[in-house]
Amino acid sequence: MFDSHPAQPFLQRSHGDAQVVMGPRGLVDLAQSGSAKAMLPRVTAGLPEIVFLNTSGGLASGDSLSFSVTLRDKAGAVATTQTAERAYRAEGMAARAGVCLHVGEGGWVDWLPQETILFDGARLVRDTQVDLAPGAGCLLLDMIVLGRLAMGERPCRLHLRDRRVVRRAGRIVHHDAMALGDAGLPRLGGPALLGGARAVATLAMIAPQAPDLLDRTRAVLDEPGVAGAASAPRGRLVIRLLAQDDWPLRRQVNRLLAVLRPDPLPRIWQV
Repeated sequence: MFDSHPAQPFLQRSHGDAQVVMGPRGLVDLAQSGSAKAMLPRVTAGLPEIVFLNTSGGLASGDSLSFSVTLRDKAGAVATTQTAERAYRAEGMAARAGVCLHVGEGGWVDWLPQETILFDGARLVRDTQVDLAPGAGCLLLDMIVLGRLAMGERPCRLHLRDRRVVRRAGRIVHHDAMALGDAGLPRLGGPALLGGARAVATLAMIAPQAPDLLDRTRAVLDEPGVAGAASAPRGRLVIRLLAQDDWPLRRQVNRLLAVLRPDPLPRIWQV
């Protein structure tokens, strides 16, 4: 007898995990599996660079992606992504992405991923965890673009849960979260939310000296087409940016990074 309800088709899912361990003299260990890869380009100035990539081309329903950087005492690195991450329409389970950064005593990490583009119907849960030892610091960037702007896409369905938590010696010193859902999308144009912006970014520096950069940061918050503000809670500098297009946003981010970092931008980041 034939089954009156045909079985659901099996969909291949993408899973990736890349882990990098570095010491003061360079690479200590590298492990990668599935769609996640890590490259360490040769640099002649500044911090060593780690470039992560997702060979699957994006995140769809049920996919998972994990990047991890461990820096031993007094080690430093800048980690980024090869290109923008894309979260595609998902009819079932949400895609999951995780970033874990462990920084040893006296170390420093710049986490500067390129933007995440949320397609209409995307479902993404992302969690970024940073553990800082005493005397360590970090600079974190998060950029989100709502829809494919070049195609005039405006998401009507969306599910995003995005969280960044920084701990120092086990104690939470920074917590930032963003949640978007179908019900909230029509209200994003309000002045208390995104004010109609289609591209948003947050930069956060966690270090004792971070508040000292507040005035220099505010002095360059003047990129045309970008609205921005900076604040300096104790031991932190937090900058939030809103724009209608991702290119002005990237230019503003690049100018801010030139103020916040003594080293040249990663080559892959130059605009």
